Amino acid sequence: MTKPALLLLFAATFSLQMVSAQKKYTVKTIAFYNAENLFDTIQSSDSDADRTPSGAYKWTSRRYADKISKLARVISEIGAEVTGTAPDVIGLAEIENGNVLHDLVSNSTLSRYDYGIIHFDSPDHRGIDVALLYRKKIFTPISFSNVPLKIYTEEGYRIYTRDQLLVSGILDGEPVHLIVNHWPSRYGGEKKSRPNRIAAAELNKKIIDSLLTVNPSAKIISMGDLNDDPADPSLKRILKTRTRKAGIKDGELFNPMEKMAQKGLGTLAHRDQWHLFDQIFFTAEFLKKDKSSYRYWKAGIYNKRYLLTPTGPYKGYPLRSYANGRYSGGYSDHFPVYIYLVKQIP
Repeated sequence: MTKPALLLLFAATFSLQMVSAQKKYTVKTIAFYNAENLFDTIQSSDSDADRTPSGAYKWTSRRYADKISKLARVISEIGAEVTGTAPDVIGLAEIENGNVLHDLVSNSTLSRYDYGIIHFDSPDHRGIDVALLYRKKIFTPISFSNVPLKIYTEEGYRIYTRDQLLVSGILDGEPVHLIVNHWPSRYGGEKKSRPNRIAAAELNKKIIDSLLTVNPSAKIISMGDLNDDPADPSLKRILKTRTRKAGIKDGELFNPMEKMAQKGLGTLAHRDQWHLFDQIFFTAEFLKKDKSSYRYWKAGIYNKRYLLTPTGPYKGYPLRSYANGRYSGGYSDHFPVYIYLVKQIP
């Protein structure tokens, strides 16, 4: 089938999906992407010494510019096959500082979307943070804060990790709360490090509960690299995320990523095993039948062919920037994830 024919077929399919019995809908994309160590080339602390031109990773201006361009391409395409545009809101992880975010949104691929930036420096020992980008004509932030995750070793030493970013604002006329996460890693083993992610989940629940106390019908979206799969205790025991829409109650959390994980899908691979660490879950308010305000439509993993390692022992894995200590010129070791929100047009 020719490319024009394929475009016509897609247009017809999209029309069927979004226009029913003369009802028309508008669609918004909410996304999350772990950018895999998006550092600039300037050393600002001991934590980024390796990511400089003379450091272990030989992180040159040319490689940095290439990374920015590649990430900009990926971001611009998430959800675009349905909406025709870049995500309205995207959470990011593994960001060094505000400078790299400005370079990212100023890239020619993304500059047309006029993204705003919300970012705080966190005390993470690796020097990486979370952030939120938003299209200024779609989302207006009202308040934002970084909520520290304070966890300690058995000896009483603090483990410095990423803050959780809370942003409250107006998405196309509707109040929405967004939380961006990057929970502690599995360094030292999944079991040994599990309490750290349990603590992260408890903090996330505390933030969500505080918002629901003020407004039980609050629309809350939590997203991030959780370093846990959807069925792990941090999500099922602490946050009590639900897999099925049926019977879900106000204030409960729905996680569309769990069914994807059950099918063997993932956002990163390690030792021949896929994990779905990158997740977006949200309050039941997004599942109400009334489509006069934004509701959840569907979720996805953005894993297009060009993001895959083409050959070798890691064929099919995400094509990352570095593999086995060598520069591979890729994008990230994670795939982005996204959800679509839909609202009926009066």
